[in-house]
Amino acid sequence: MNPVGKPGKTGSLMPVEVALARLLELADNSRIHERERLPLAQVQGRVLADDLVSTLDLPPWPNSAMDGYALRLADWTGEPLVVSQKIFAGQAPEPLQPGTCARIFTGAPVPAGADCVEMQENAVIQADERIHFAETMTVGQNIRPQGQETTIGELILPAGTRLGPIEQGLAASLGCAELDVIRKVRVAVLSTGDELIEPGQALGPGQIYNSNRVLLCSWLQRLGCEVIDAGILPDDLTTTRARLGELQDVDLILSTGGVSVGEADFLGIALREEGELALWKLAIKPGKPLTFGHFRGVPVIGLPGNPASTLVTFALLTRPYLLRRQGVKEVEPLKVQVQAGFDWLKAGNRREYLRGRLDNGRAIIYRNQSSGVLRSAAWADGLVEVLEDRTLVVGDSVYFIPLSEVLG
Repeated sequence: MNPVGKPGKTGSLMPVEVALARLLELADNSRIHERERLPLAQVQGRVLADDLVSTLDLPPWPNSAMDGYALRLADWTGEPLVVSQKIFAGQAPEPLQPGTCARIFTGAPVPAGADCVEMQENAVIQADERIHFAETMTVGQNIRPQGQETTIGELILPAGTRLGPIEQGLAASLGCAELDVIRKVRVAVLSTGDELIEPGQALGPGQIYNSNRVLLCSWLQRLGCEVIDAGILPDDLTTTRARLGELQDVDLILSTGGVSVGEADFLGIALREEGELALWKLAIKPGKPLTFGHFRGVPVIGLPGNPASTLVTFALLTRPYLLRRQGVKEVEPLKVQVQAGFDWLKAGNRREYLRGRLDNGRAIIYRNQSSGVLRSAAWADGLVEVLEDRTLVVGDSVYFIPLSEVLG
C-alpha cells in the first residue's frame, strides 16, 4: 500500500496550508470579544468566552458505583454481616456501625467508616437476612472517590471551546445555569451576476437559479452565525457600491461568484476603489480563485461561483476563519486515513477534494467530479483528499474528511 504522501509542488499557485494560515492570521487580528450571557439550554453551538473552572469537587463525596453492600473490609472475617442501614441515592447516610454492612445503591454516598462496596451479584442473603460475601474483596473497590472527575479550581473547559450537548451537560454537572459566550458572528451573504435569479422565478435566456446563497445561509446558521441575506448583486457599479455601503454593521461580507479582473467585475472595482483586494490563486480543486479584502473596513471573502467550488472553499477555508474570529483554537476538520476504492491515474498540480463516501471502509467517489455538480456532494458523505502530483490505485491510503466535520 502506498503512503498518503506529502504535498507536492504548486508553482505560482498558493498552497492550501498557506492560504489557511493567512486567513487564520487575519482572523486572529480581528477577534470578536463582545459577549453575552445565556441560559445553559441556549448555548448549543456557541463559543465559550471565559475558562470554565470547577467550583466544586465532582463527585462531592465518595459514592457507590454499584448496587450492593458497603462495608469496612477489616470487619469482614469471612462470616456473614448484619445490614445496619439502607442508603439510596440522594440520602445522607449514618456512619457505618462497626461489624456491619450497609445496603447501598448506585450513586449513593458511601457511609463514613466503609472502604469497600461489593456488588449485589456477589452477595448472598441468608435466611437470617445477614449477608455472606462469596468473593475476595479489596479496599476501594466499586467506590468513586471524591473529586474523581473534577476538583475545586480545576480548568474544565478553556475559553474558545465550541459548546455542544456534552459540554452543556458537563457545565450542568457543575451547577452552571448560565454561561458567557462570544456573540454571534454577523455575516452578510451576497451573490453576483445578472445570470442569477431566485428559485421560484421563471428562467430567462442564459439564467440559472442561485443555489450558492441558499447553501451558505443555511450552513452559516448551522455554524451559529447571524446571517444577513444581502441578495443578488446585479452587474452594476452604482448598485454594488450602495449595497456594500449598507453592510457596515457586519463582521464579514461573503460573496460567491468570486472577484476577477474582468470589465464586468463590479464587486472587485468597488473593493479596489473603497478598500483593498487580494486575489489568491489557490492550489486547490475545485476552487482555484479566492479573494480576501475589505470594503470600508469590513472584511470581504469572495468564493468561486461553481457550487462544488463554493462548498469546498467554504468548508476548508471560510469556516475555519469564522471559528477563529470567535477564538476557537482547533478549527481544522478531522481527517481519517482510509483505503482508496478507486483509481486516480492523472496527477494534478492542485490538491483535489473529491466528493466521496465510505463503502466497507474504502473511499469511493462520485462519477462526475465537475465543480458545477452540487449533486456530487448530496450523494457524498465526505471529501477525499488527493495531494498534488499524486496518483492512486485501489488500496492506496488517502485522507477522508467526513462532511459531518465541516457542516456544523
